[in-house]
Amino acid sequence: MKQFSSKRSIQILAYLLKEYGISDIVISPGSRNAPLAIHFSEMDELNCYSIVDERSAAFVGMGMAKSAKKPVAITCTSGSAAANYYPAITEAFYSNTPLLILTADRPVDFVDIFDGQTIRQKDLYQQHSYGDFQLLEDSEENAGDYNFALIKKAIEVCFEKQGPVHINIPLEEPLYNMVSELPNFPPVEKTIRETAYDLPSNIIAEWNTSKRIMILVGTRDYSEELEMQLSQLVKNHTVVVLKEANSNLKHDKFFAHIDRYIFNFNEADFTTYAPDLLITVGQNVVSKKVKQFLRKANPKCHWHIDEVWHPDTFFALTEKIKATPEKFFAQLLKFVSLEPSPYFNLWDVLRDKRDLKHTQYCEQTSFSDFKLFELLSAKLPEKINLHISNSSAIRYAQLFDFQKNNVYCNRGTSGIDGSTSTAMGFAMKSQEQTVLVTGDMSFFYDINGLWNNYIPPYTRIIIFNNGGGDIFKIIPGPSSTNALDEFILTKHHKNTEYLAKHFGFAYTKVDDEDTLSRVLDHFFKQDEKPKILEVDTSDIENAEVLKGYFEFLKS
Repeated sequence: MKQFSSKRSIQILAYLLKEYGISDIVISPGSRNAPLAIHFSEMDELNCYSIVDERSAAFVGMGMAKSAKKPVAITCTSGSAAANYYPAITEAFYSNTPLLILTADRPVDFVDIFDGQTIRQKDLYQQHSYGDFQLLEDSEENAGDYNFALIKKAIEVCFEKQGPVHINIPLEEPLYNMVSELPNFPPVEKTIRETAYDLPSNIIAEWNTSKRIMILVGTRDYSEELEMQLSQLVKNHTVVVLKEANSNLKHDKFFAHIDRYIFNFNEADFTTYAPDLLITVGQNVVSKKVKQFLRKANPKCHWHIDEVWHPDTFFALTEKIKATPEKFFAQLLKFVSLEPSPYFNLWDVLRDKRDLKHTQYCEQTSFSDFKLFELLSAKLPEKINLHISNSSAIRYAQLFDFQKNNVYCNRGTSGIDGSTSTAMGFAMKSQEQTVLVTGDMSFFYDINGLWNNYIPPYTRIIIFNNGGGDIFKIIPGPSSTNALDEFILTKHHKNTEYLAKHFGFAYTKVDDEDTLSRVLDHFFKQDEKPKILEVDTSDIENAEVLKGYFEFLKS
């Protein structure tokens, strides 16, 4: 016999989750949220996953939402458990990843009287969520109708904004009373709004009078429709399309590897290569160099296309286009001129020159972090889900070709704290192989991302261990200080062998190029366990190899 929670608010919540098709629930253990765990786990329509560490659990839920492309619910007990969700919530907020955050709480009267596991949870995530809602306790008047309407609104905001929404749930004791049958609830009239968009006439005029049109695509999922639309724009060399590794665009006429081309632009180059119309698509841009370039370029017009965010990243924003890129370009293509532009050829000449130098440098470079990414670009299987951690990992990835894969990176806040957990959550909901490429610091920081009983055996993790946060040898500034090794770079002599065994992963370590190449030939094949490959480059001056790369491009 099934045992459901007797809490009316939990019964309503579970019913509405089912009605809106939110079927995946990440549960962290606790007593105050026990009614939710008990009730959800008894429902055939819900898939429940137990993740102990709340910080990891929230990133796991975010990875699942990215993979399934629909909201995922996460639930925890009261107190500091809810605060541990915060890093993932900020990432979900800035990357528009739909998370429904269900925090159990003490009754309202218990806040600030030093009761155990009690903090100010109401509006806890207000600065980084698209909605903050607090349910009434079951004993309050009209709580049932009020909570039904509130939960419905919260779920619809989560769908509309595609971002985190918080429901705080005060629960009185007793917490463990059960019922075997559930009441009937009224049908749900769904009122999720779809954004309509009409192309203003000034947009067409600005396009047709612009001679140098650039489209910069930041972080976003692959879209076949957008790929086709942008392909039409470059077919006749009408526009320059700049893309990054995690822009997930494939066409050969799009300009990848932006940093290869613009890293040493001077004041004259800023003017020579500047657009007069800049169109930006997608979320956060990885390249700091392209941000510096476009801020210096000061384009006459800048349109940003997004349903939610319209940041003035380049201090030149003139048009906030509240639509999906697919809807916008579908209309634009009907009206605008697609004449060839010398602007494309200007960039194309630069690309050919720098791409040749890139190939020449790769041929003369030996074992290093740089060489690892070169080998990965050649040896990764096609159509995998490639997750890349932050700091130096995503910067190396920008320099090589990974367009045969779907590339993901937590660039909402660009932190290292949840890269592993996000990738594992993604793997849990994907039928395709997930591969995480991560630096050592990011991996060690998020060890509990492996404390997860649902990781598929075809999951692969590649760790390049250079003995610390090597990014701080790459970027200007830190190397000039006495605090570099201990407090910034954080040098270490750890490896991941025992961690891999502890969490049930097969483990291989390599420290030379020939072995690495041979191992990669077999590493991605099916096996009964997930695998970790540790690439030890701690004896290599990796920062010097990368600096040498950019010097060689200039020669």
